[in-house]
Amino acid sequence: MKYGFVFVAATLFAFPASSRAENPEEHRLRMYHTHTGEHLDVVYRRGATFVSEALEKLDVFLRDHRTGDVHHYDPRLFDVLSDLIAAAGKPEAEIHVICGYRTPWSNEFLRTHTSGVAQHSLHMQAEAIDIRLPGVKISTMRDLALSLGRGGVGYYPRSNFIHVDVGRVRRW
Repeated sequence: MKYGFVFVAATLFAFPASSRAENPEEHRLRMYHTHTGEHLDVVYRRGATFVSEALEKLDVFLRDHRTGDVHHYDPRLFDVLSDLIAAAGKPEAEIHVICGYRTPWSNEFLRTHTSGVAQHSLHMQAEAIDIRLPGVKISTMRDLALSLGRGGVGYYPRSNFIHVDVGRVRRW
């Protein structure tokens, strides 16, 4: 028993504490907002723990660009985005954001001035985002998002973006 303790102690001290401690995996998002011209590079989750300061930055970044209103985003959407760019083979890429949160006013404005805007859009619940990933075809992004099976996926080839949300699984 005495020798077993020495072996364990020698093993523990032979390696630095940093290599013994488990480093939680960092989940990073890099984004560019096409309407505001802003960029964001943030670690939003470490291991299973969401980083509250990063979530606040994401909420502000994804604010309604027409009104400036901020709404708290469902962080599951950030995991979908992270998994989506990883599936595209570009985990370090900068996602181009077309639309994040929308106030009811902005949503109605879009409904009356464009087509394809849902009356009860999940953008108004901060559970949806419209994006593109430079260097990846929109059809490929659609297929990858559908393969995740984690919410709705809208395909807008004429406007060159996809919609992803954390609502029920569906496609259009």
